[in-house]
Amino acid sequence: MPGGATNASAVGRVSIDSSLPAAEAVGMLRPRSMRILRLALVFVALFFGLATLVAGARVLVGSDPGYVVFEPLLVYNVAMGFTYIAAGIVAWRSLGWGKRAALAIFVLNLAVLAAIAWLYSNGGAVAVESVRAMILRTAVWLALFLGFAWVHRRSQ
Repeated sequence: MPGGATNASAVGRVSIDSSLPAAEAVGMLRPRSMRILRLALVFVALFFGLATLVAGARVLVGSDPGYVVFEPLLVYNVAMGFTYIAAGIVAWRSLGWGKRAALAIFVLNLAVLAAIAWLYSNGGAVAVESVRAMILRTAVWLALFLGFAWVHRRSQ
């Protein structure tokens, strides 16, 4: 501005290269936010896998969870704990394969949920806590799949 005058409307604004259209300037921020979201999703997968392993291992070594343990489900969950960690690592290395792994885990968990819900409703030796925990696992992996799919689509 001439004579040292300042443009009051420009004070406090972040300068963006004016040679770029506004849409491109906003788009420059997208890759970083996608990396952060991807990292958060990977962290959830890894943390959930670790938590599943710790909880399952405690019961396997004799800790009483306070309800009837359906052993085939316990073995499945411990095995899936390793799978959750592997899926998190895969998602970090390849978003497309991570998305596929999350979908496969979701489908497997949904099938097991259907089986134990059926057993529970027919008086089988499955505790309601096990059904609730399987609902949580299934929902988490659906959310992870949807998150990975969204980030993958946006990063294309």
